[in-house]
Amino acid sequence: MKTNYSSKVGGYILALFLMLGFTAIASTNVQAQWGRDRDYRDDRYRRDDRYRDDRYRRNNFEIARQQGYSYGMNVGAADAQRNQSYNPQRSRYWKNATEGYSSSYGNKGQYKQVFRDAFEQGYRDGWQRFAGYGRRDRWGRWRN
Repeated sequence: MKTNYSSKVGGYILALFLMLGFTAIASTNVQAQWGRDRDYRDDRYRRDDRYRDDRYRRNNFEIARQQGYSYGMNVGAADAQRNQSYNPQRSRYWKNATEGYSSSYGNKGQYKQVFRDAFEQGYRDGWQRFAGYGRRDRWGRWRN
């Protein structure tokens, strides 16, 4: 009977150690996954911060694009209607390139470059829209 009792106790102890072993292995696996998930979440938040920063910069440069294009369109149309030559660099808006700029937008040089590029595009569109204005005679022929 003693042998039977000791084998039962040995079986219980073996089962207990097996259960503890499986629990320890499972918990380390879960902790490793949690750490990996946490790193993924942290990385995702860092990416979101970079995305927000990039989106903020793009929005600021979008302001430069809109301002530049709008001013360019108006100046180009006015130059064409006054029969002036095509020259966007003649405008004070192109020279300054700071209309609508705020120091919170970041780099002023980049803002100016975006503004000037958009100004030239707007100037071209405005000038082409009105380039023939007043240049035809009363029979509809182009004047020299």
